[in-house]
Amino acid sequence: MDAQAVLGFWLVSLLFVVTPGADWAYAMSAGIRHRSVAPAVGGLLAGHLLVVGLVAAGVGALLAARPWALTALTVAGCAYLVWLGAGALLRPAAPALGPAGGLPEATAGVRLQFVKGAGISGLNPKVFLLFVALLPQFTDAAGPWPVPGQIGALGVVHVFSCAAVYATVGFAARRLLAPRPAAARLVSRLSGAAMIAIGAALLVERLALA
Repeated sequence: MDAQAVLGFWLVSLLFVVTPGADWAYAMSAGIRHRSVAPAVGGLLAGHLLVVGLVAAGVGALLAARPWALTALTVAGCAYLVWLGAGALLRPAAPALGPAGGLPEATAGVRLQFVKGAGISGLNPKVFLLFVALLPQFTDAAGPWPVPGQIGALGVVHVFSCAAVYATVGFAARRLLAPRPAAARLVSRLSGAAMIAIGAALLVERLALA
């Protein structure tokens, strides 16, 4: 692949990743609530990879061309964000114990963190539409790689950016808020409110276009 195209995509992708949104809110909540942000961040990355795979396979373009399918995806994603946000508002995260204290988290809890993260990014219609519109612009049909392979490679570049940013956000939330339970609960509630607001805004925007 052309190095200039990869660099150009990475810069655009990084701007998207560093913009606070639902992924940030979940990473912060995970950093406050759990002993490790790895399961939550891993779930977020899995959701992004799923969307990249759909776009590479051509499924993304097919769905984007069907308004009812996009509306259904938006409704599902927004309902999921509102549900998670309401949970954070009603049950704000308490700081997790430090590495020297407490018991390891149960396997079921780790899996749930992963699944929640995958749902947040995988069902986010903004991520889906961004990839459908953005990824093909940085591919070359005449290049030595097939277009699906180019999309997959660019998706990996994007996921590396996501991993660095989301892990940093979660770790920073843990380090800064773990010694401050009251601040941690406030930030958790603000994260929940942000998820609800993002979900509602996405739904209103989609219904206005339908």
